Amino acid sequence: MQTRYFLILAGSLLFSMPPAQAAVDMANGDALAKASNCLACHAVDHKVLGPSYQDVAKKYKGDKEAEARLVKKVKGGGAGVWGPIPMPPNGPKVSDANIQTLVEWVLAH
Repeated sequence: MQTRYFLILAGSLLFSMPPAQAAVDMANGDALAKASNCLACHAVDHKVLGPSYQDVAKKYKGDKEAEARLVKKVKGGGAGVWGPIPMPPNGPKVSDANIQTLVEWVLAH
């Protein structure tokens, strides 16, 4: 009898847990970064004109609003957070879906 209650409790806890976050497709993100010309100004592990992707991921680690903020910045451009060189807007040439994928990829570094 106790075993049955334990299994019911365990099952209800399992179904009440939030779904696991989807894994980031790193190969797809890398390919998009190359195709979208992101690597002209950024690199994974060192500063070029803009910050490295590792530095971006480190800066925003644990920030629940970072993804939305970075999607907006990649799409519309921005300046001042990483230095005086502005990042041009990418919205006109990169789709919203690809920008979302790129930001998830950057934050996964």
